[in-house]
Amino acid sequence: MQIGSLLIDPPVMLAPMAGVSNRAFRAISRKQGATLCITEMVNANALMHKSAKSYWLMEMDPGESPVGIQIAGSDPDIMAEAARQAESQGCDLIDINMGCPVPKVVKNGDGSALLADRDTAVAVVKAVAASVSIPVTVKMRAGWDHYHITAPSLAEAFEEAGAQAIFLHARTRDDLYTRPANWEFIRQVKERVSIPVVGNGDIKTPQDAVRMMETTQADGVMIGRSSFGDPWIFKRISEFMRTGRELTPPKAPERAEMARFHLRRMVTMKGESVGIREMRKQLTWYLRGTPGSSVFRNRCYSLNTLEEAENLISEWMDHAQNEELSWI
Repeated sequence: MQIGSLLIDPPVMLAPMAGVSNRAFRAISRKQGATLCITEMVNANALMHKSAKSYWLMEMDPGESPVGIQIAGSDPDIMAEAARQAESQGCDLIDINMGCPVPKVVKNGDGSALLADRDTAVAVVKAVAASVSIPVTVKMRAGWDHYHITAPSLAEAFEEAGAQAIFLHARTRDDLYTRPANWEFIRQVKERVSIPVVGNGDIKTPQDAVRMMETTQADGVMIGRSSFGDPWIFKRISEFMRTGRELTPPKAPERAEMARFHLRRMVTMKGESVGIREMRKQLTWYLRGTPGSSVFRNRCYSLNTLEEAENLISEWMDHAQNEELSWI
């Protein structure tokens, strides 16, 4: 799959997710087979106010490529300037957020709110595309609700405005994350544009990925929540796409080792206090499905130091090795 001059092969990508797709998890996902990773959402207005957090969100590892920086906002001029600043960080593409359903984002007219404001949405894409020399993509949902499925017509307008790929989460804003994804929306978008369309939503297995691409004619898959605690999913999907072979999911000790690596990387990046706090939920995801994991998961929420977290992982690993059970 080509996005502008970027070759994404195999087309298996990590979705932008607040609190998840930071440098640590992007590095892990890339090592496990994700061929394109997108940063956490960067608020364009905050960036204009020189927010330190915004610049931190745009930081990339040396040699990290291809990588996209996702920006969010609804003022075309501000979004254009945010895109220029993002490009100056050395990223390979700019992704525009039109999918975030969170109320504090939507109330400002950003994220999913743009799905109901065609003129502004198109103006944003046009302004961003004109401001940078790298590809511009749009991450969007199918529409505001099931009475207003706007993605097919918007995607067509976005292509005309300069977007070079569409990443479609096959839910509406009203669905949040509770209603099953409807891949039919992906097919409808694919029929309207000539640029690549990447499907996202309820892709939990390699078989799901292939089935979604076959039924919708999508050009690639973007994995979000299914990667929580399971970055190996990228490798399993890629291998299944190439050969039809199903890789054995990692056993619990391997997951424990990955959790330890992730933990240490987060502490190095963010310091012990913040790193441990943000890793609490991540550790519960790595623990998911192992025997007796409920006890370990409950302990995750009270972790405060690296030593405590390391000890918990060691106990979990010992327990898992004794049980010798695979991922469930």
